Amino acid sequence: MAQVVLKGLLKRFDEVVAARDLTLTIRDREFVVLVGPSGCGKTTVLRMIAGLEEATAGEIYIGDRLVNDLPPKERDIAMVFQTYALYPHMSVYDNMAFGLRMRGFPGAEIDRRVHEAAALLGIQDLFRRKPRQLSGGQRQRVAVGRAIVRHPQVFLFDEPLSNLDAKLRVQMRVELKRLHERLLATAIYVTHDQVEAMTLGDRVVVMKDGVVQQVGEPLGIYRRPRNRFVAGFIGSPAMNFLEAAVTGSPEGLWVETPGLRLRVPPEKAPALEPYRNRPVTLGVRPEDLREAAPGDAPHARAEAVVEVVEPLGNEILLNVKVGPFPLVARVAPTSAVRVHDKITLTFDPERLYFFDPETEQAIG
Repeated sequence: MAQVVLKGLLKRFDEVVAARDLTLTIRDREFVVLVGPSGCGKTTVLRMIAGLEEATAGEIYIGDRLVNDLPPKERDIAMVFQTYALYPHMSVYDNMAFGLRMRGFPGAEIDRRVHEAAALLGIQDLFRRKPRQLSGGQRQRVAVGRAIVRHPQVFLFDEPLSNLDAKLRVQMRVELKRLHERLLATAIYVTHDQVEAMTLGDRVVVMKDGVVQQVGEPLGIYRRPRNRFVAGFIGSPAMNFLEAAVTGSPEGLWVETPGLRLRVPPEKAPALEPYRNRPVTLGVRPEDLREAAPGDAPHARAEAVVEVVEPLGNEILLNVKVGPFPLVARVAPTSAVRVHDKITLTFDPERLYFFDPETEQAIG
């Protein structure tokens, strides 16, 4: 296996910039996930690493080699595509063996590698079948197996689970994580699904408009988002945002907006002091809102009207309105709240986020 280093990577399609000044090191045996909305440039970055797209500028290293001018077959990578890309007229065994045969491997070595990969993936009994005889999950396992037999330095995954149903996606996520633990392979995975990014990645790279917004461990990004985009993209349901103002009183700083007045926790006050009497964007995650209890502090409450109730079994999502702002709150499954009810919500003051309304960067 090997590390992958990207230095100042730039990709232009005429006037469109798909990747801008991207510098990143994927460590040896690390599982890194590139995540972002459609059109953010994540797949283009993966294709440049694979050699399927030529970089406009910048350098790509796989191991110690500069690979910008090397064709894909000489980069020692294996790629798993969204569409599986299996040969329909070949059996499962032949699909997995095809790449090795093209490279002139002896028959005994091909057979050994195919059986080893099939055992890892639990598809030994599918060798004689054609792709049309397989389920979506089985086809994806075959595509992954075809990559494994190569013993490449780097595995590249381009949204490999997006064509599967929800239950199978969860199952395949677990299998891919287990597979990485067994192979200890360097892997770069592209997805638009932030749940996949959080559950699979050792580190997550959040992208928007061809620019890396933040790189870090999944929970680190979740707890300490660098800007409003990352805060809203990572987490499901998404973070709530309210336009507010910072005000002062003898008791300290407050954040106020129609229908809401919250005391700023003392540890957050120094960073917000420059925003006194100025607007800020307040962020709060749905899990940090709950129905108020009698002993809750009055300076962390807000009155709300319930507009939609979404019972999910293990939890209930309440779509409410606080003043003019729609919010989502995640409450206990035992809640008896109904549509049109007026309720009191408690905000966790230690879990409030603040963003500059102009730069959208996190404050503090």
